[in-house]
Amino acid sequence: MAIDRTPVAPPPPGPYSVARGALQALQALIQSCGLNIPEDFLRHVEYIAFTATNPGSDGVHFPTPLKEQDAMLAIKALEACAAAAIADLRYGGDGRRIAVDVDKTSCFLMSAYLTSIDGMGKQHPGVKQKIPDTDLNQAQSILYRRLSANLYETKNPGEYYHIHGSLEATKTLEMIGLPPFNPAMTDYRTCINTIEKVVKKFTSKELDLMNVQNGQAGIPALQWGQFLKTSHGNTLKQMPPLTANEADYKTPKDRTPPVPFDSSKGPSASGYALRGIKVLELCRVIAGPTIGRSLAAHGATVLKVTSPNLPDVPFFQVDVNTGKHTTALDLRDASDRQAFEKLLEDADVLIDGYRPGALARLGYSQSTLLDIARRRRRGFVYVAEDCFGGSTGTGTTRVPGAEWAGRPGWQQIADCVTGVAWAQGKFMGLDEPVVPPFPMSDYGTGALGCVAAMIGLYNRATQGGSWICRTSLCQYDIFLMGLGPLPQGEQRRLRKVHDAGFFDLRHSDSVDEVGRRALQSLRRVVPHLFRRELMQKAWSTGFDGVLAWPKEAIEVEGLKVGHLRASRPNGFDRPSWEGWEVDERLRDAEN
Repeated sequence: MAIDRTPVAPPPPGPYSVARGALQALQALIQSCGLNIPEDFLRHVEYIAFTATNPGSDGVHFPTPLKEQDAMLAIKALEACAAAAIADLRYGGDGRRIAVDVDKTSCFLMSAYLTSIDGMGKQHPGVKQKIPDTDLNQAQSILYRRLSANLYETKNPGEYYHIHGSLEATKTLEMIGLPPFNPAMTDYRTCINTIEKVVKKFTSKELDLMNVQNGQAGIPALQWGQFLKTSHGNTLKQMPPLTANEADYKTPKDRTPPVPFDSSKGPSASGYALRGIKVLELCRVIAGPTIGRSLAAHGATVLKVTSPNLPDVPFFQVDVNTGKHTTALDLRDASDRQAFEKLLEDADVLIDGYRPGALARLGYSQSTLLDIARRRRRGFVYVAEDCFGGSTGTGTTRVPGAEWAGRPGWQQIADCVTGVAWAQGKFMGLDEPVVPPFPMSDYGTGALGCVAAMIGLYNRATQGGSWICRTSLCQYDIFLMGLGPLPQGEQRRLRKVHDAGFFDLRHSDSVDEVGRRALQSLRRVVPHLFRRELMQKAWSTGFDGVLAWPKEAIEVEGLKVGHLRASRPNGFDRPSWEGWEVDERLRDAEN
């Protein structure tokens, strides 16, 4: 059956519908990904229905000018098609009804702000008592150091630069001439004014040079057109949002045979698409771990590996560790490397969320993975997520023209460089960029990475070999920006209905403040997104409390989609594939 890759017709006039917009976004995603998507995935597009838990609520929810909901609905729809195609291959069948929920997708886009422990969310002062402190460098807990990751005006009026102290802060603060700690700095606005006053001593070019020299994250805030004129932007614009390529083998003999999915793992009536698939996740913060969290919702056994010597944002673990086991291994330690390599021998998927080439430098390059695959006669699916994109293989080489491919970065960095922040600022009536509310680019990138992993697994089952899959925050943002802004009438409506306090934000307001005000406005404007029926609850032994998190946004006929265990802190479990618990109440819960 030939797949129609032509765009659908523009939606008719009338109130804006993200369900209709999602159909266009899905066609754009299919076109841009091209041959990376197996034809069998696309056979399921005709069975997709965009639904809403709250009838008639398929409008735009967020105070943003971009089609964030449309984009995510499209990616989630493609994820559902992937699950359906794998289920047909695994259990038999030909065509399964698919539902992608508008409201649950919006909840997914702000998942970290909805997830809670014993009713306490991210911004509740008491929640810190329930979470192990992984903020090893106090880059999150001390406000002054936290604001070393923020957007500031430079020496040139109207020019903005996002410095980013990442999870350490000291190097960035010292780089611009500030002390790494300043106990007197406890007031939000005073901290911002102090740091911005120093940043204004430098031009954007000077700040960028310092960042490169010091190996720090940071980037100028560019408008969309400016980004596309850069070598990196122009190069990435020619790339798809995700890639799934077969590995380069030293000899034809290195290519491993197909690895069929085990149909005995569960009947199609109650099975998971990825049950029995073992995933090693080496990631921190949100985007990379969201790949693993999403694979876990399809039944994969996901083991998150973090170093006890590397910091992570404490609360985000409550959200993105859902469905997994977690263990702590230092890959610079001989005994821990031995334990990791034992896990690696049995893994099907390896998720890499670190800077391009970091794992290769630790000894786990593409060549190493292929050696293991050849020895065990079973290929790997390697999935990488980073900020800038443009890397190839396991990150040791780059696409020609992708000048920023090896640089570190985070969600705010991608949103600033691609023009997303400038679009947000203009929507708010400002002639300056503002980082948009919630880590939506993180979740979008994680969802793309999940689709990429499922493509790799499908290809391994049907063609054999090992597969190298990549996506990035910038690639997600390019897909989003390519959809164009919301209609002006819809933007005017959003400016009218959302809180005036949200539109008082400026470029230097932190992501925490932007998220806080957006959440407050959303509770009033779209209160149905905060209803209990959109949330899943379960007891977490690791966090010693009742966790609540958004339910999965997709349903696939004949399949389970949902997590089998609640979240736990980093490093909670033994480094083993054996003895995993299943919460039977979660297994039996309705999607």
